[in-house]
Amino acid sequence: MKKLFYSLYALFFNISRIFPVKKNRAAFVAPHNGGDNDSLSAMRRYFINKGGYDIVNISTQDLKLDFSGISSIIKSCLKAAGFFTFKAYLLATSEYVFLNDNFMPMASLNFSKKAVVTQLWHAEGAFKKFGLSAPVTDDVRERERKCSKKLTYIVCSSKAIVPFYAEAFGVEEKKLLPLGSARIDSLLAPADTNSLRREFDKAHPECEGKNLVLYAPTFRDSPEKDAALAEKIDVAEFHREFPDKQLLIKLHPQIHSAVIPEGATDVTDCDIGMLTLICESVITDYSSVCMDFALLSKPCFFFAFDLDEYEHERSFYFDYESGVPGPVAKNFPELVEAIKNPRENEEKLRLFREFHFDFIDCNNAERIYNAVTSASSL
Repeated sequence: MKKLFYSLYALFFNISRIFPVKKNRAAFVAPHNGGDNDSLSAMRRYFINKGGYDIVNISTQDLKLDFSGISSIIKSCLKAAGFFTFKAYLLATSEYVFLNDNFMPMASLNFSKKAVVTQLWHAEGAFKKFGLSAPVTDDVRERERKCSKKLTYIVCSSKAIVPFYAEAFGVEEKKLLPLGSARIDSLLAPADTNSLRREFDKAHPECEGKNLVLYAPTFRDSPEKDAALAEKIDVAEFHREFPDKQLLIKLHPQIHSAVIPEGATDVTDCDIGMLTLICESVITDYSSVCMDFALLSKPCFFFAFDLDEYEHERSFYFDYESGVPGPVAKNFPELVEAIKNPRENEEKLRLFREFHFDFIDCNNAERIYNAVTSASSL
């Protein structure tokens, strides 16, 4: 069925190529639902603020059908039809195209040579292996390679990780732009964290007056293992050990089977940027959420109770235990001891930060904009 959809999209796109590319039309394609604070959204805002651009938003969320009523069904069907037709035409005639993930129909799309197609990706740095570096089926591998051939540029956050991104996308290193991540501009910008915290405490009064610790594990590709993730931390014991702290739990969007334990605060639907600003530290496992906390030099703790199994299935671009920006705990008592000494791993954090981020400023979107727009031949 997916291949049929890919072919249908490619058919309308390639027919639309009879029309000329429209100068200053910029399409923002979101196969990955990164919300309003990913690099795709940041670049969209930058183009809007610049002015003079015809902005096109294309999201695979348009394909979700709403069966709540007759009118909702009709509206969602029309939106899905528009995705394959009018939106395909707009993409085919765009001068600039930005993406935050692999858009599988791209394997069969014949972009104009005048179009500048830029992959922003949805994460910073190079942590766990992804794309062609990770285990995928032969069919997916071939389609991803074809998608990458259509890219003009791929943006990454430092020169050190260029080889990893080139491998993950199956491209030559000259396609990589190590200009920084547009989404971190807002993370590094001056923010009224006191106001953010007051608003958060209104919604979660149990957090008022306490230091916030975020637990944000990644998914495991197994409903049974995903369901157990939120229970791996003994919440009652955590609060006995740390009465001045409140444990927040943010589940990955691909985790649908877990239940938040009593005593913890469910922040699954909260914006990760806001949480990064108001939380004092993060507990994670193999999630790139550690990138944001490391960027702000906040303590990161790694609860890797299934490290051997995960390394066998997914693997990393570097030795996990020595490369992550914080202590690695294999069980809950080890995690507790690590949290008691939050600044013992300052050197690991500093080295990690320097390796993954060349630019720690608020000019990432500007650098990307300048590079991409200067490449246009229109």
